[in-house]
Amino acid sequence: MEPSSDENKKQTRPPRKPRSLCLSFANETEYERCLADRAYYRTYLMEQYQAYPELFPEEWGEGFHFHGFIYSRKQDLHQRRVKLKRTGSVYQIRPSFMMPYMIGRVVEVEKPLFLRRWGVPFEALTYVFGRHPMYWYRAYVSLGRTSLVGTTIKQVEDLPPHLIADEKHTRLQGKKVFVPTTVAQECILGAEVVEQADADHLEQGYQVFRDEAQTLQSDYTPQSVNTDKWPATRQAWSRLFPATTLILCFLHAVLKIKNRCRSAPDLWELIRHKVWHVYKAESLRPFAQRLRRLREWTESQTLEKPVQAPLQALWESAADFKVAYQHPGSFRTSNGLERLMDYQDRLLYTMRYFHGTLSSAKLYMRAMALVWNFHPYGRRTQKKYGGVCTPFERLNGFQYHDNWLENMMIAASLRGQYRSHKIR
Repeated sequence: MEPSSDENKKQTRPPRKPRSLCLSFANETEYERCLADRAYYRTYLMEQYQAYPELFPEEWGEGFHFHGFIYSRKQDLHQRRVKLKRTGSVYQIRPSFMMPYMIGRVVEVEKPLFLRRWGVPFEALTYVFGRHPMYWYRAYVSLGRTSLVGTTIKQVEDLPPHLIADEKHTRLQGKKVFVPTTVAQECILGAEVVEQADADHLEQGYQVFRDEAQTLQSDYTPQSVNTDKWPATRQAWSRLFPATTLILCFLHAVLKIKNRCRSAPDLWELIRHKVWHVYKAESLRPFAQRLRRLREWTESQTLEKPVQAPLQALWESAADFKVAYQHPGSFRTSNGLERLMDYQDRLLYTMRYFHGTLSSAKLYMRAMALVWNFHPYGRRTQKKYGGVCTPFERLNGFQYHDNWLENMMIAASLRGQYRSHKIR
């Protein structure tokens, strides 16, 4: 699939530096007071900088001047502009109750966008909330323009030491494409779209996660990455992070055995208990012992070749399973990723996959990831996690705002492209 001329221009055009700060205000009355009183506004900005320096440009602490206003006729709203003393760079300050590009107030769009968590079609949003389906589509995909890692992770010490990675298979204009997905701590930290599943394309897809993570911490390298046995996936991660340990997913090995036992449920029940008994070993030595016993039992049985083959592959891959014990806290299965891929799958099915361009598909997947990372948990889940309201709060330990979308807008200040030394 050849990119269009417009896409080629976008790829060669250097990315613009983020110039928009998004900050929380108690309400619109408080915001208007800030606009009217320069001294009060300056005090407020410095308080916000002291509390949340990651939301501001690197040179903010060296001083700034107020630099006029920007007026939105569409929303009848003024925004302050500031000019940094050291660099002369100009930034605009947007209140978190306003969406980017002045497309509307958060209170008008947060409930429709919340329903996108379940894949409610844009036409249905129009039927219930008015406007045009393309309005809701553009509002949704615009969320994907920020850094997934930088928007989701606000403290460098929370960069995950252990990851899970796999590819979601989907379609773009009827042709199969792949979504290299990176997950940790119940958040989607990488979700690009690539056209092939070879090592070169997967490396390009996973590299977006690496680049965003290393924007926060230049020497960031995860201790381990859990993957399936697909050679291209493991090769891509080895190229991106040569020092990272690759751990083979035990669940994938079990599922291969299960698929070969469909016609023999009693045999599968027997094997299942033995295989998971191996997995539950708490240290390396009992794991190796249990694996040897499983091998001895398998060789003593008369099993059909289709069943014998995945069992043999299990102990032949023992070295790739054993390395997990060298990294406490690492993921030994991809369960944490599979649950989030179910979410991806449901939303992709409701829209019957992608029908536009590759670039729009990428934005869509990134928006989908951010809605998941910031969506409010249900009451039962909040109770389970001790009152934690969102995956973002569970990862970072705090929220900028009680409203999930305003929380995302603030976290996306400067498109999430802050630097490590500014973290609290």
